[in-house]
Amino acid sequence: MNLYLLGITVVAIIIVILGVSWWKWHAFISLTVASLFLAVFSGLPMDKIVGAYETGVGAVLGHLVGILALGTILGKMMSDSGAGMQVADFFIKKFGEKKLPWAMLLSGFIIGIPVFFEVGLVILLPIVISIWKSTKKNIILIGIPVLAGLSIVHGLVPPHPGAMTAIGIYNANMGHVLLYSLIIAFPTALIAGPIFAKWVHKRVVPVGEPELIRVETKSNQLPSTGTSFFIILLPVLLMVLTVIAPYLSLPGAFEKFLLFIGSPVIALLISCFAAYFFLGYRQGMDKNLLKKLTEECLLPLASIIIIIGAGGGFKQILIESGVGNAIASMAEQISLSPIVLAFLVAGLIRIATGSATVALTTAAGIVAPVVANMPGVNLELLVIATGAGSLMFSHVNDAGFWLVKEYMGLTVKETFKTWTVMETILSFVAFIFALILDVFI
Repeated sequence: MNLYLLGITVVAIIIVILGVSWWKWHAFISLTVASLFLAVFSGLPMDKIVGAYETGVGAVLGHLVGILALGTILGKMMSDSGAGMQVADFFIKKFGEKKLPWAMLLSGFIIGIPVFFEVGLVILLPIVISIWKSTKKNIILIGIPVLAGLSIVHGLVPPHPGAMTAIGIYNANMGHVLLYSLIIAFPTALIAGPIFAKWVHKRVVPVGEPELIRVETKSNQLPSTGTSFFIILLPVLLMVLTVIAPYLSLPGAFEKFLLFIGSPVIALLISCFAAYFFLGYRQGMDKNLLKKLTEECLLPLASIIIIIGAGGGFKQILIESGVGNAIASMAEQISLSPIVLAFLVAGLIRIATGSATVALTTAAGIVAPVVANMPGVNLELLVIATGAGSLMFSHVNDAGFWLVKEYMGLTVKETFKTWTVMETILSFVAFIFALILDVFI
C-alpha cells in the first residue's frame, strides 16, 4: 500500500509538470487536476475530497494573502519612487558589482532571521529587480543568494515556527539550537547562495523577465538613501518587536501592543502607509497616482494567489491521503542513527507535502518517541537535522516554488534548475555540517 501511494504521488507530480510545461495549462489548473487525481486514486472518500482541497487552499492563503498584497504594495512604492534604485546603487557602490551576490546573501540572511520567508521575499525582491535593471546582470546571480539567506534561516533558526515547534517536541535547549543553527546556517548559505549562483547563472539564462514588480520611477525626485533603507527595514524592525517584547518585562497591555504591531500583516500595513508618505507625498506623488500604483501592482497578484492556493490544496490532499504517514512509517522501519533518521523522514515528508513547516513538525513528532530512550542523542542537532531535511527538493507542491517562479519571471524548468537545486544544496550541506558538529559536541 505504501509503495502504491508513493507511485500515484509521483504520477500526480508528473501531471503538474506536464500540465504546465507541455499541455500549457495554467499552474492552478494543473495543480487542481493533480489533486483530484491523487485524491481519487489514493482512495480518499468522495465526500471528503472537496473539503480537504478547500481546507488546504484556505490554510495557505489565510496566512499569505495579506502579506503578499501589502508586501507587493510596499515593493511597488520602493520601485516606482526610486527608493529601490537608491538601495541598489548603495550596494553597487559599497560592494562593487563583483561582490553583489555576497551583499545580497547578507541582506537575505539578516532580514530573514526575524521575518517569515514570504515576508522577506516580498521585501527584498524589489531590490533584487532594481539591481538587475541597474547592472543588466542575470537575475539568478542576484536573486539566488537572497533566497538562500532567507530560506536557511526559515528552516533552521529560531524563532521561526518550524524550529520552535521541533524544539518543543524534542525538549531541546533553544539557546543551544540558536547558536548551533547560526554556526551551520551561514556557511551553508554561502555555498548554496553566491557560490552556486556564480556557477548556475552561466548555465541558466531566463527567457522571461520579472513582471509582478516593474521598476519604473514615477516620482518627481528620488528619496534619500537613508529614507529608502528606513522604509525597507521598517517592517523588519517592527517584526523584531515580537521576538524581544517577551523579554523586556513590560506592562501586559504594552507588550500585547508591541506583539500586535510586530505581526507581519500589521507591520507591513504600517510600512505601506510610511511608504505612501515618505516615498509618495514627499516625493511629489498625489493621492490619485498612489491609488493607481496600488491597483497596478495588485491586479497581477491574482494569478500567483490562486496558484499558491492550489498548491495548498494539493498539499492537503497529500496529507489526507496518507502519503506523509506512508513515507514516515517506511523510514522508521530502517535502522539508522537518530540524526540521519530525522533528516530522511523530514526530507521525504517535505517532498510529499511541499511544506517545510509540516515536514519539520511531523518528522519531529515521529522521531521524538524513537529517541526518547536513546542515551547520548544531541537533541539540539536533532532539531537542526530535521530542519535541514525539511528544506529538501522544493517542487510543484510548495508555495515557495511558485512564489519564486512568478516573482523572478522564471519558467517551471528554470525554477527547477535554480530554486529547487539551491534548496537541495541547503538541505544536504546543513545536514553534513550537523553531522560534523555532532562529532565535536
